[in-house]
Amino acid sequence: MKSTEKYNRIRPLKIYEILKKETDEDHPMGTEELRAKLLEFGIDSHRTTIYADIELLNECGYEIMWRRGRSNLYYVEDRSFDAPELHILMDAVQAASFITEKKSAELIKKIADLAGSQKGIVLQNNIVKFNNQKNTNESIYYNVDTIINAINVGKKIIFYYFDYDVNHSKVYRREHHHYVVNPIATVFADGHYYLVTFDSRYGKISNYRIDRMEKVEIEWTKDVELPPEEMHFDVANYKKQLFGMFNGETTAVTIDIDKTLVDAVFDLFGEQTKMVTSGENTVRFTVNVQVSDLFFGWCSSFGDKVKLLAPQETVEEYKNYIRKLI
Repeated sequence: MKSTEKYNRIRPLKIYEILKKETDEDHPMGTEELRAKLLEFGIDSHRTTIYADIELLNECGYEIMWRRGRSNLYYVEDRSFDAPELHILMDAVQAASFITEKKSAELIKKIADLAGSQKGIVLQNNIVKFNNQKNTNESIYYNVDTIINAINVGKKIIFYYFDYDVNHSKVYRREHHHYVVNPIATVFADGHYYLVTFDSRYGKISNYRIDRMEKVEIEWTKDVELPPEEMHFDVANYKKQLFGMFNGETTAVTIDIDKTLVDAVFDLFGEQTKMVTSGENTVRFTVNVQVSDLFFGWCSSFGDKVKLLAPQETVEEYKNYIRKLI
């Protein structure tokens, strides 16, 4: 079979590939330009063959739009994402501190490519640079890949965990002894990426920052142990109860707040948080939280506009927290 004849057989698919990548409703491609693009791939074409190929593609569900004229203009209108959606995704990548500068640039380019070349250029030119500190640990992506694989196959993982000292050197916890944990889920919170695990020895949930994990491997010989059904563990509810991903004992707390803080409460606990009037300028609500110093810090950040009412044990802990600050 001659080379030209072989290439002409895939001409319809190559037409769709070109139009999907390089056109949209604002940037259609004329017949002659499309013919020139095909010729770059060694594919010969004519106005009538292009018209016939595009009719065939539309019959097969590929949906190529065109505007009739002396020279027809063709474009692919349907995209998986529209421009505002892609802009939101790109902003999210920029704002996430756990994504390194290098990887941020790579991801933004890939997201922009989803819009086609024309819209992608516009999106990249309009990206706002967030003034946040980016992580430098490139291994986080390999860590995430291993963790997700372990969760999917139901196996434990093993890794080393570290912090940084004032000299920017790694200090390994447990004197450089490894951790073996039951991975449950990954959670993005406060600009960082966390692994949520179940500690079967003590029957509790623990969190680890994925960018502080090293030499993450799947323990193929050890099946994962999941939280018992009576714990009613749910990732979405678990995240709502946390403050800065610091674990604590889950407690139903009752709080009085000034009415001016309603939006702040909805932002943190969700707009479905039920409230009742408790005074002329105050409302009361009860939520489940994991009691920690960060929770007390949130309460005290609003001064006398927040009053922790119950349970009494938590109230006493809060009082002790404030005494320590004083």
